[in-house]
Amino acid sequence: MKGMAHSTASDVLRYAAFTSDPDGGNPAGVVLDATGLDEREMLALAAEVGYSETAFLTERDAAHRRFTVRYFSPLAEVAFCGHATVATAVALAERVGTGELLFDTPAGEIRVDTVADPDGTVRATLTSVPTRSRPADAAELAAALAALRWDAADLDPALPPHVAFAGNDHLILAAASRARLADLDYDFDALTTVMRTHGWTTVHLVRRENEGSYHARDPFPIGGVVEDPATGAAAAAFGGYLRTLGLVTAPSTIAIRQGEDMGRPSDLTIEVDPYETPVRVTGRAVPIPAP
Repeated sequence: MKGMAHSTASDVLRYAAFTSDPDGGNPAGVVLDATGLDEREMLALAAEVGYSETAFLTERDAAHRRFTVRYFSPLAEVAFCGHATVATAVALAERVGTGELLFDTPAGEIRVDTVADPDGTVRATLTSVPTRSRPADAAELAAALAALRWDAADLDPALPPHVAFAGNDHLILAAASRARLADLDYDFDALTTVMRTHGWTTVHLVRRENEGSYHARDPFPIGGVVEDPATGAAAAAFGGYLRTLGLVTAPSTIAIRQGEDMGRPSDLTIEVDPYETPVRVTGRAVPIPAP
């Protein structure tokens, strides 16, 4: 794909990440050779594709399976995107073979391990940058709740509000009920302003089913998207949140079901170790057929 400076959206690979169903998961664009594109052109192409994120490989060292990756939403560049990383890793593995890949991203080095399942679907596991998490302060929380049209009674007191990081920041709020999580009707402009003010990439709304299983939803208005159906970066940050709270006392695997309420069910798996700050995030990705 040389000469990408004149590429259009039709040249972009399209994958659904965190699913084995092209109609599920989170769609991502992937440009495997973006060496001829500048920032303005990458942003324009991401906007034309219209997905929450498109990944661009701007440099490659094929011998060492190392690639420089940049991520663009339709509105702006972001430092890291989990679902586009999974999509990119699967697209590469299908072309150069499964195994370890190294991605140099604006958030830091990300290692991704790829394997093929018996049915041929490729599964990718990314290891995040070191995670961290801190309690949300009262002003942050009040502004976010007002924009979401939630109140304090809608929150699960066992899972306190935090701002968690895994390459970028995410506000984590735990809903007191599955019904509260299902009823998402927020003020798009107000939440955009709150998130921009505090530097949050998404708001990660969760409902705990049990210690090993959560439902999640991720408003993403600053990316020009009402809701993200699968958010690998937020899942990694959430793993760090659970570790910070002391809710993971031994190496644990946790299932996150996202996108169900918007008709694009996604399955993310995180591996959290109480003694390690990186979090591993696993998911499948499959090509989206051309319309």
